[in-house]
Amino acid sequence: MWLAVRAGFAERGLVRAIPLTLTAVCLIALFQMAQRQRSPCWGYGLVRDVGFVRAADAWWLALVRTPLSLFVPAVDLPVWGAMAQVLLVFGISEITLGRRRTLLIAYLCTLAGVLYARIGVAIGPDGVLGLPVADAHVVDTGPSGAVVGLAMYVCLRFRAWSTGALLIVLMVVEAIVKPNLASKEHLVAITVAVVVSALSAVLGERNRAPRT
Repeated sequence: MWLAVRAGFAERGLVRAIPLTLTAVCLIALFQMAQRQRSPCWGYGLVRDVGFVRAADAWWLALVRTPLSLFVPAVDLPVWGAMAQVLLVFGISEITLGRRRTLLIAYLCTLAGVLYARIGVAIGPDGVLGLPVADAHVVDTGPSGAVVGLAMYVCLRFRAWSTGALLIVLMVVEAIVKPNLASKEHLVAITVAVVVSALSAVLGERNRAPRT
């Protein structure tokens, strides 16, 4: 992994190697500055209208807002943490997997989290995968689900089994210690990454199989 990242930087330079990652970091910073402004037309109101996703929202509205919700940092978490995660994980993924696959996996993991939130609320707090009804109104934004999913996929891609196992353990511990919507969505993101990686491996083997 390190050799692939180093080669990418050496060949294309910082800006040309990770334009998607740098754009994502800038969007996170922009949305953070905007949501601190309480103007109804610009600032918090605009960010809320284009990027806030809740399980209680209509499906069509959640689908429209999901792509931008990935870049809206959670209000209760430090924005520098989100930016650092995106810079590191998105950067490695963009260089090693390419922009299209990075964006696809990030979106699938985020979308799966949005879907899980609705299913979890429908199950209720008594189910194993259930969520309390109050979580339907929790603002579900931020890049953490996409970051976890991409990190898991890259670990599988480069057969970094120890790092992948450590990531799974950390996310399971997080879900046990703090069993909220975000921690469970991280487990969903890992599941999506494993499934996509398995499908990619199967399709790759089929494409490489000799034909008569």
